[in-house]
Amino acid sequence: MPTVSRFLGIVVYMNYQEHNPPHFHARYQLEEVIVNIHTGAVTGEMSRTALHMLLSWSEQHREELLANWSRARQHLPLAPIPPLT
Repeated sequence: MPTVSRFLGIVVYMNYQEHNPPHFHARYQLEEVIVNIHTGAVTGEMSRTALHMLLSWSEQHREELLANWSRARQHLPLAPIPPLT
């Protein structure tokens, strides 16, 4: 699974063979979540602090996440996204 960002121990990635709606996966230690890019809805569990940082990051980078979603659907290389600022 291609990694698009890493920050504060969180790894964000997208799969090439995915289903709608547009989303990304994130891991922190042994926890994993799936986040809807449009709504921010979360499936899975992650520590409150890590999840808060992840959601802040996803709001900052929504357009880049959507662009990578489109690239993944076309089986193109994904662009790295800067860490949380």
